[in-house]
Amino acid sequence: MSSDVSNTAVSRRDFLAGAGALAFGFPMLARAAIAGTDFTEASAAPVAPADAKIARLGIYPAIGICRVGGSPQWFLAPEVPGLPSQPEGGFKDGAQLIKKQIQRFRVYAFDDHDRVIGEITQGKASIEWSVHVANTKAAWYGFNNPLDNGELAPGLPGQLRNQYFVSDAQREQMLLIDGGRKTISGIDANADGTSAAHAMVGRFYDKTDVGLGHLRTDDKGRLLVFPPDGVSRSPVGSPITSFADNDGWYDDWCDGPVGATVTLPDGRRLKAAHSWVASVGPNFAPDIPPITTLYDVVADLNVREGWTDVPALPLSFRKHIYPTFRRLGLAEWVASEANLRQGWLGIGDFTDPAYVAQLADPSPENAQFRSSIFQKFRNPENISDQAYKEERLKMPYMPGDGINYDGSPLQWFQFPKLQYAWLKEWAAGNFVDDLDDAAANAIATLDDIDVALQPAALTEAALEPCSGGAFHPGVELSYYMRLAPLYARAYDSTQEPFRIAQGERGSLLQNVGRLLTTEKALKGGNGAPAPIGPQMPGDLTRWMGLPWQCDAFSCQQVVMQEDFPSAAWWPALLPIDVLPQHHYEQLMRADLSADARLKFYETRVAWSRGVAGIGYHANGSYWDGITNMIRLWQHMGFVEKRAGPTDAGKPAGIPDELYVEIGRSNTEMRFDWSLRDGQLPR
Repeated sequence: MSSDVSNTAVSRRDFLAGAGALAFGFPMLARAAIAGTDFTEASAAPVAPADAKIARLGIYPAIGICRVGGSPQWFLAPEVPGLPSQPEGGFKDGAQLIKKQIQRFRVYAFDDHDRVIGEITQGKASIEWSVHVANTKAAWYGFNNPLDNGELAPGLPGQLRNQYFVSDAQREQMLLIDGGRKTISGIDANADGTSAAHAMVGRFYDKTDVGLGHLRTDDKGRLLVFPPDGVSRSPVGSPITSFADNDGWYDDWCDGPVGATVTLPDGRRLKAAHSWVASVGPNFAPDIPPITTLYDVVADLNVREGWTDVPALPLSFRKHIYPTFRRLGLAEWVASEANLRQGWLGIGDFTDPAYVAQLADPSPENAQFRSSIFQKFRNPENISDQAYKEERLKMPYMPGDGINYDGSPLQWFQFPKLQYAWLKEWAAGNFVDDLDDAAANAIATLDDIDVALQPAALTEAALEPCSGGAFHPGVELSYYMRLAPLYARAYDSTQEPFRIAQGERGSLLQNVGRLLTTEKALKGGNGAPAPIGPQMPGDLTRWMGLPWQCDAFSCQQVVMQEDFPSAAWWPALLPIDVLPQHHYEQLMRADLSADARLKFYETRVAWSRGVAGIGYHANGSYWDGITNMIRLWQHMGFVEKRAGPTDAGKPAGIPDELYVEIGRSNTEMRFDWSLRDGQLPR
């Protein structure tokens, strides 16, 4: 059973605002899009003439994201920037299992001037797809911290996982979960998902089959990559001893290259520029983007390396500035530190239209207001000895890459330089107030976007929901995504930004010696090439926690010496404090007093409640939590948009749109609990 994007839509203005910098896929777009023009002018991108001949092909998105789920039901990953997936019936099925997020890949044609001709579908040509994914986490090195932060947070060497259980000679056979190279072609191929020929399956400890997903095609011959179920197990019964590195365990996250060979009507066979797919964990607050997205991180790299142009001044408020403010405003639904931000930081409500209007005012008369707001953002350029104290309580109040280095400025979240530079230009008034510009024509699907914008839009839509920090190690992928050697453009200037460089090692196993150091990560060692370089199947996800659920629970809020505020790791993906469905239902009751309804609205609860244990004994602990999440992750709720109350007796000040935790189920693990069993254990 499939669940596609619902009939929700985004205005053209919001499409541009929600898209952080669509132009990075096509550098010419930046100059058009920042001028405060409408969508029609902004879409004046290189479009090929009708009689143009195909010179090259590319697969989009350049990097695709699947999300695991135990349900056979599924929905498509976002394909329009700023428009999250809205699966019919929500993100869980009737059995409370999480639906899978499927990544769809398309082929686009370009002429010899790199102008977009259009999408190539089955019928216009013959397309043979190939995918090779793997999980190599158990054969990789343990995580301590990122290896690229220099003296501010020096990289700590990591030892090989499973070095005490598996000999060097056995590591490839025992620890690599290789799904193998699979191919598929045609229309609606493997429509029911049962074909063994299109299943990606590997083995762990040479005894346990591990599914890594499967392939299908849609009614146009586009590729559909299905993720695995999100399973984590230890076939040897090993205990959980770490948030990131647990020997004897496997999970089923995976990644690898996506290829396509296209036979054109004129008989030519062309290989499309390859893409990459990664299967990672669920996004539990899909309507709320992270303060910095993975797209922002890679876009920052592209500008830093000179692979794309820096947008000219003045900037566009809706495109370059407003997305950061909007994300800050939405964060109030997933973290108390953001919900109560006015109290601890003395700043206004980023969701208030009047406040946003003042933010959008570039006049000199508004300079003092803009400056006062800008000073409350953490400055990544401040790396002084006092930076830790000076920048600590600024926005966003999140731990950073260097959390394990007391006193380092990197102990707190750092913006990419480009995102912060845009905020600096905003404070200086170097922008235009174009928030209300552009036509309001609705964009509901990719087809509503001009064809020249579609390839870049697909890549941005895939990466926009992913976390761009802090990388310790991260939510979906990690710090290596900001390093140039990972990308094909570093080796071939004709390659597009965002494309992962594809490696040619003889084995998926990569052993650089007993310790993985910063030097070895960037230069290689022990006869092996640099791990942060051209990639093989499994190379992206191997750096993440094993099993993945432990790190998801471990990185909830961080309790500091002061009680308020409490720092949050990645609340836009893994919520911290939420408005639960029961409270929302009481808020909507017209028979309750306004005061009673307001109390329910204002009382937020921990998203991870119950995971560390329930009952009248003091049985809850950190270790209980990271162990229990392996079983309970599909019981967790999703934060989804809901309408606020509209009756005459509603409390004052309640927004029209609320973000509510939906679909949470029982976290009692000792027995199959129901209300008739009572509130305490039998």
